[in-house]
Amino acid sequence: MKRCNIMSLFVFTMVTAPLYAATLPSGDEIANNINARDEGHSVIRTLTMEMTDKRGKQRVRKTRGFRKYFGDEKRTAIYYLSPKNVKDTAFMIYDYADTAIDDDQWLYLPAMRKVRRISASERGDYFLGTDFTYEDIKQESKVSIADYSRKTIGEAIIDGHQTFIVESIPIDKETAKELGYSKVKLWVDAEIWIVRKAEFTGLRNRPLKTIYTKAIKQVQGIWSAHLIEAQNHKTRHTTKFIFSDIDYQTEISDDLFTERALRRGL
Repeated sequence: MKRCNIMSLFVFTMVTAPLYAATLPSGDEIANNINARDEGHSVIRTLTMEMTDKRGKQRVRKTRGFRKYFGDEKRTAIYYLSPKNVKDTAFMIYDYADTAIDDDQWLYLPAMRKVRRISASERGDYFLGTDFTYEDIKQESKVSIADYSRKTIGEAIIDGHQTFIVESIPIDKETAKELGYSKVKLWVDAEIWIVRKAEFTGLRNRPLKTIYTKAIKQVQGIWSAHLIEAQNHKTRHTTKFIFSDIDYQTEISDDLFTERALRRGL
């Protein structure tokens, strides 16, 4: 009888283990679910950036952000409001649905009185003193499908929420160099498909930074992050993006997403 129980347990384990593994969605399925999540046709919000160096010195930037879809094309514009030394700085992205076309990005620096185009090769550079890259800003709450191959490697509880763990590897060395990462590990909320935690490994396979998405609440029926914090393990510098006054319903003029608007400011 004892022998029968052992054999039964063995058979049960052999049968159920693959079935359990099959219940985890693939990395690509999870990525597609992230990108399919409703983020509204447009949004207006105040973004406060808090940057703290390893000595505890803090800099604060207040901005007003706008994002709008033009068909499948996403356009984003960020206008700096304060402090005085960065006021009227502006940044704009045209994120095209066709991955064969490089996205267009522009930066306006009032001291130079000119709009500078950001090339695709600069997308891994850090954005204006923060610990977020130009690519991080462009993707916002989405993920790049074309840049990575990915697989689901497990599950975990993050801040009391069930998440899938996805490991993403750049598709080739050139892409890794552009992005600045050799690997990215994501903890994706299994219910609302938001990345709650992301770990980035540098090109020398050392921990580079960790990004936490917190204070996720519904605004006008859309799940919205109110705090995103990046911790740079290499420089011991941190950046907090604090979102407030989030509005998905007010219509946004198309004119805000032009080079002329960047020069003119709000």
